[in-house]
Amino acid sequence: MIEVEHIEKTYRRGDGTPVTALSDVSFRIAQGEFVTVRGASGSGKSSLLNILGCLDTPTSGTYRLSGEDVSNYSDKERSHLRCRRIGFVFQSFNLLPRTTAVENIEVPALYSGEALDRDKALSLLQRVGLANRSDHFISELSGGEQQRVAIARALMNDPPLLLADEPTGNLDSASGESIMELLSDLNKEGRTIVMVTHDQAIAAYAQREFYIRDGVIASDGRPPERAALSG
Repeated sequence: MIEVEHIEKTYRRGDGTPVTALSDVSFRIAQGEFVTVRGASGSGKSSLLNILGCLDTPTSGTYRLSGEDVSNYSDKERSHLRCRRIGFVFQSFNLLPRTTAVENIEVPALYSGEALDRDKALSLLQRVGLANRSDHFISELSGGEQQRVAIARALMNDPPLLLADEPTGNLDSASGESIMELLSDLNKEGRTIVMVTHDQAIAAYAQREFYIRDGVIASDGRPPERAALSG
C-alpha cells in the first residue's frame, strides 16, 4: 500500500542553513499492516508522518500510495487525497470545542463535499463505544472519550489508511490502553495503521516497528512483546 523510495527531506533555517530531517529513507508497508515509528525528539518521526499523510512533500525521492506516485502532488491534489484515503488521529485530538461529538465526526464529509450522513456518524460513535454521548459537547467529554470521537471522525470517509501521531500521549494509562485496543480492532478489520509514539509499551501493540535515528531508519523489525514489558 505504501512505497517509499530514497526519500530525503531538507528544511532551511531562517538564515538559509539547510537541516536534513530525513535521509535516504526507503520501505514498504503492505495493506493491513500495523506499523509504529519510534525515535527521539527531532529524529524525523513527524517529518515522515507528514509526508505519508500528504501534509508535506519530500525534497527528493518517491512516495507511492496504493501504486499512485504522490511525491510531487500540488496542495489541492494532496488535500483531495487526504479527504478520500487518509484518516488522522492526533495527540491533542484537534476537535471543534463548540460542537457536539456527532457534529465533529461529520466534519470530514463537509471537507470532501459529500452530503452529511448523520446515521453514519452515529453508527461510528457506536463503533467507538460512545453511542450515548452523541449530543455532548467536546468540553463535556473526558480525554479518552475525546480521542474516541477523534478516531470516529478519522473513519467518517472510510479511509484505508489511518495515521496516528502519539494518540495516547495526553491520556492516562487506562484510557491509553483502551484506545490502543480500539486501534488494534480496526487493524484486524483490515485498515492499515501507521503510528508515531515514543512509548515502547504502546509500540508493542503493532506488528512492526521502525526506529528512526537522525533521519535514518536505524531498525525495521518486530516491536517488543507486551508481556515482557509488564514484567
